[in-house]
Amino acid sequence: MTIGYLEIDLSFPEAQSLKDKRQILMSLKTKLRQVFNISVAEIGEQDLWQSGRLGIVTISNEQQHANEVLSKVAGFVERFDGTVMQDYRTQFI
Repeated sequence: MTIGYLEIDLSFPEAQSLKDKRQILMSLKTKLRQVFNISVAEIGEQDLWQSGRLGIVTISNEQQHANEVLSKVAGFVERFDGTVMQDYRTQFI
């Protein structure tokens, strides 16, 4: 069994308030859960309206599959409207 963890730093260049940021994040998190069946949470920078950090977890029988899922998630986030991916990190347990 492998647990894959992806941490993504985001910016929200068009957000004018925390409310704007939260609307974008809510939409992004919902779509990620629906499309990839993963766990996702905002884990940092909650009080900053133009940046944020997401933690994403998947579990699989093989590390290769977990890595593929997290790579697809990162690509999805990179293309998501209203966000700019600044950095990301992956770990496997």
